Amino acid sequence: MRLGDSAGRTDAGRVRRRNEDAFVLDPPLFAVADGMGGAQAGEVASRIAAAAFREYHEADRLEPGERVQAIVQEANRRIYERARSDSEASGMGTTVTAALLTGGRVTIGHVGDSRAYRIRDGRIEQLTEDHSLVADLMRSGRLTSEEADAHPQRSVITRALGTDPEVDVDTSSVDVEPGDLFLLCSDGLTTMVAEDDILRILAGASTLDEAARELVRAANSGGGEDNVTVVLFRVEGDEVMDETLVAPPPAVSPDGDDGLEDTLTDLQPVAAPAPPPAAPAAPAAPAGEERRPRRKQRRWGRRLLWAVLALGFVALLLGGALFGLSRAYFVGADQDGNVVVYQGVPFDVREGVGLYRERYVSRLQASQLSPEERAELFDHELVSYDRARARVSVYEAEAVP
Repeated sequence: MRLGDSAGRTDAGRVRRRNEDAFVLDPPLFAVADGMGGAQAGEVASRIAAAAFREYHEADRLEPGERVQAIVQEANRRIYERARSDSEASGMGTTVTAALLTGGRVTIGHVGDSRAYRIRDGRIEQLTEDHSLVADLMRSGRLTSEEADAHPQRSVITRALGTDPEVDVDTSSVDVEPGDLFLLCSDGLTTMVAEDDILRILAGASTLDEAARELVRAANSGGGEDNVTVVLFRVEGDEVMDETLVAPPPAVSPDGDDGLEDTLTDLQPVAAPAPPPAAPAAPAAPAGEERRPRRKQRRWGRRLLWAVLALGFVALLLGGALFGLSRAYFVGADQDGNVVVYQGVPFDVREGVGLYRERYVSRLQASQLSPEERAELFDHELVSYDRARARVSVYEAEAVP
C-alpha cells in the first residue's frame, strides 16, 4: 500500500474579507485548520497550527496515534501561549483535522468541526464527529438534522485549539484499500455543498487538483459564506490504478453544465407548427344576461371585504406575538464562541436574518463548558431577561477570571 496523488486548495469565499483557514500537504501527513477570533487572530491561530504540523519532528518516532496527539498538543500549546502574550490575539483559536498514512491504515486527529471523509466504492463516509453546539444537540436528540441546518448557532464550536493549556483530541484509525480517497475540509465546504454533490464532483474530476478546484468552486457557487479549504489524498496498491477518482454514482452524468451547454448549442432549428384553427365566435348573450356582471361585482366586493378583515386579524395576531417575543430571551452563543443572552426566538428566516438580537455578550466561552453544561444552558427555553442572565452567571462565576 502506498500514497498516490494529493492536492490542497483554500479560498476566502464570497463573504469573508480574510482567509482564516490553513492546510498542510506534507505527505504522509495532512491537515486542515479553520481559525477563529477577533481582528486577525483566527488567521494567526490556524497558521500557527499548520506550522506546528510542518516543524514539530520530536514526535516522528512515536506510534501513529501518539504522534498525531503530540503534534496537536504542541500546536495547542503554541497558540495558547501566543494568545496569553499578545493582547490582540486574546481569545483566538482554531479547529484542526489531521490524517497520517502509515502502512495500511490512516490515523485521524480531530478537534472542532472541520471534517475527514473516506470515499470508497462510490460511497462517502464521515470519519469525524463535529465538536459543535448543534452536533451536541443532535446527539442528545434535541435537534433533527433538518433543524440543525437552519439553527442560528450552527457555526458555534465547542472544542478548539488555543483556549486552554491542554486540549482533548479525538483520535481514530481506519483501514485503507487501493483506490480509497480521503478528504479533509473546513466547514466552509460542508455547509455549502451536500455530500451527494461532493461525490458527484469527485466522480467527474480527472485529477485531484481538478477535484479540489471544483469543490471550492461549488462552495462559492452555493453562497461562499465562509472560507473553504479542501485537502485530498489517494491510496494506491502495487497494481495499476484506474484513472477515475471515484466510482460515479448511478444515473449521474459527469459532464455537468458543460455537457448540457454543448447539447443545447448543437440543436438544429425546427419549423414551428402551424397555428390551430381559430375558434368559432361565441354567440351573443341574451338581453336578460346583461345584469350578471353586476352580481359578479357584488360578489367580488364581499370577497375583498372578507380578505381585508382576515388580513387585519392576522396582523393583530402577529402584533401580539411580536409583543410577546419582545419579552422572550434565550441563551446561545455567537460565531466567536461567546455565550450570549438573545432577545427573541432561536429561528433564522434566512441566512443572516434571525428573529433575535444580542442583549448580553458574556466573556464565557462555550468551549469552557462540558457537554452536559452546554446541553443544560443552550436548551433554548424562552425565559425572562433576568432569568437568562442568572443562568449564565452561574457558569461565569466558575470559569470567567
